[in-house]
Amino acid sequence: MATLEPDDLADLSPMAWRLLRVAAGYEQRAVEREVDGVVQAHVSMLESGSRGLSMERRRELFDLYTAELTDEQVAALSDYF
Repeated sequence: MATLEPDDLADLSPMAWRLLRVAAGYEQRAVEREVDGVVQAHVSMLESGSRGLSMERRRELFDLYTAELTDEQVAALSDYF
């Protein structure tokens, strides 16, 4: 599983968050079912850049999204977007 330091998670762009989610095969509503306390609106705001989630929530989402992705995929999405 890919890992990023907390500062790196804070630096992920809204587009990178969206691309990670889509690459992992999740629709916004599906994330609600996977992560307790996160609703579609939270995901939408994170991906639009209008609101940041706590670092703990970002870590949960990052771990969910990257569980099935290779380190190379995660690096490409986080570095170039």
